Amino acid sequence: MPEAKERRRRMLEFDRAHETGWTSARQRPQLHMLLLSGGTGFVGRSLLRHLGEAGLPVRILLRPSKSSPDLPRGVTTEVALAGLSDRRGLRAAMVGVDRVIHLASPDGERLTARTVAAEAEGALNLGEAASDAGVTRLVFVSHLGADRASAYPSLRATAIAEEHLRRSGVPLTILRAAVTYGPGDVFTTSIAMLLAVSPFLFPIPGDGKVLLQPLWVEDLARCLVWALDDPALIGATVELGGPEHLTLREIIELILRTMGTRKALAGVRPPYLRAAAWAMERLLPDSPATTAWIDYLAAGRTTDLNSASRAFRLQPARMERRLDYLHGRNWGWELPARQLRRLRGRAG
Repeated sequence: MPEAKERRRRMLEFDRAHETGWTSARQRPQLHMLLLSGGTGFVGRSLLRHLGEAGLPVRILLRPSKSSPDLPRGVTTEVALAGLSDRRGLRAAMVGVDRVIHLASPDGERLTARTVAAEAEGALNLGEAASDAGVTRLVFVSHLGADRASAYPSLRATAIAEEHLRRSGVPLTILRAAVTYGPGDVFTTSIAMLLAVSPFLFPIPGDGKVLLQPLWVEDLARCLVWALDDPALIGATVELGGPEHLTLREIIELILRTMGTRKALAGVRPPYLRAAAWAMERLLPDSPATTAWIDYLAAGRTTDLNSASRAFRLQPARMERRLDYLHGRNWGWELPARQLRRLRGRAG
């Protein structure tokens, strides 16, 4: 009962802040809350479970939407309804917050010039709100290869976001993660769907020898929780990857073995695959192939194999031991089912 009363008290304070805004540190209640941006995404859902297990009070930043958020069951959180472009809403969401985790757009997400600008602006707004609120720790999940001069929109947007957060003055840790996989991802599950509907040959970009370093989502979530309390990581940019460098061809072969099927892999020039992905993006509400993914796979995304063990004393999982979620599922049916879910979400 005392916990329930305290929770109601905090929500009343938050609602009042959303109405009026807090104008000084003296007015803000010291609740030691953690604000999570991107909590309904693939990495965010895993991270929420780990934060709950660690006993940390969490408030999720949710963009107002007609559809219900996809949150993990059994995890108690507070909710702040505000988008990253809503400066007043962000200021209210920071009430009582002393730590923030901000998750970048996922690998392979379809980005346009407008969404690239929105991601950079969102990081700027979040950093300013966190600074004004006196936040003592900010952790940002970026991507390997983030570079303002990159030819790829997602990596360029993430690099600009990093710069805005560094300039905020809030004690910052940046984790640049390799391609992340697990149940509900947009990497292995998209490949599984495409493999399931490909009749005999499966096209891959070029010779399929581009190197990746897949990182199990649960390992990334653990590192994020540990990073919050490690003062040695303040001001650091840490690159994180899995325990092995695998070619794209090797990853697809692992997925095929897990699915219990066989397909011949045929190398295709990336411009042709990019054109096919462009067409799929316009024909399907939720395309498993995107031009952003073709761009992402144009170059290797790897770091030191000991990166996770050196920074967090963690031995990441090998990919072949964590693909069981792909086994025994009808991925050919999952493709149209996903389209229906997306259409219902838009209509809802």
